[in-house]
Amino acid sequence: MVQVELVRVATSDQLSLDGALQLAVGDSSGLLDLDAMILLHGVGSNFYGSTLMEGMAAALVASGVSALRVNTRGHDTVSTARRGDGAAQIGAAYEKVDDACLDISAWIDYLRHRGCRSVGVLGHSLGAVKACYAQAFKPHPQVACLIPVSPPRLSCAAFRQAPESSGFIRSLREAESLIEANRPSDLFFSRFPIPTLMSAECYIDKYGPAERYNVVQFVDRITCPSLFVFGQAELDQGGVAFAGMAEAIVAAGPATLDVEVVSGADHFYTGRSDALIETVIDWLSSRFLHPDAP
Repeated sequence: MVQVELVRVATSDQLSLDGALQLAVGDSSGLLDLDAMILLHGVGSNFYGSTLMEGMAAALVASGVSALRVNTRGHDTVSTARRGDGAAQIGAAYEKVDDACLDISAWIDYLRHRGCRSVGVLGHSLGAVKACYAQAFKPHPQVACLIPVSPPRLSCAAFRQAPESSGFIRSLREAESLIEANRPSDLFFSRFPIPTLMSAECYIDKYGPAERYNVVQFVDRITCPSLFVFGQAELDQGGVAFAGMAEAIVAAGPATLDVEVVSGADHFYTGRSDALIETVIDWLSSRFLHPDAP
């Protein structure tokens, strides 16, 4: 039976977020010289809904690393959260990626108060982009390593040139029209890069011409040891968001960065989650093996 502790933090802007902590105990402790790993969900998901993160957490705990699966303010599509004495409308439809820095920092501080000295951050999909962005622009001194799993390329220029660009251009124009009409918080159904509800200002923030969250453009700012992982199938068949990403990250990244590609894996590592987990644990063992480990 898996035992988890339900936990909650308040961000610096007083937003309440929930998560689940699995502590490394017994004979597993001390295998890796890393105290804990924060696991960030992808777009519209949450800390309890990802079987991929559930399996990753179990493997980390077995290797002596406590696992903290967390919500960011982008959890689910639309949600309501406590903010101070009031409430806030949050979710993937309303989030700005830059705000995830507040969420990640709050969770790292929580682990620090629990006695964790060294913390890793692992994110999947948009969670991987958030992890990279936070560590590039607002790094936390407790972060010992970063593991972005399948971060997409969020590039307006690339989306405009894609074979499926008509859906992107239509969605971009719709978002721009709402902002020009002074309705930035209005939701619309975006068609690209994924079909979902999104506010106009959120769409421009994520996918607009500023390209604030194009990982390739700021990966060189990440100085801690990092492992980027992609699935071979997503690189081959995932469209412009993933085509050439492994090579682009290698070319742009610092010497402290490694890239691994999991053969046969799609974006969600369907049927290949064990291979992803093995890749992550092997890399951690190569970088953070405890000197007293057997």
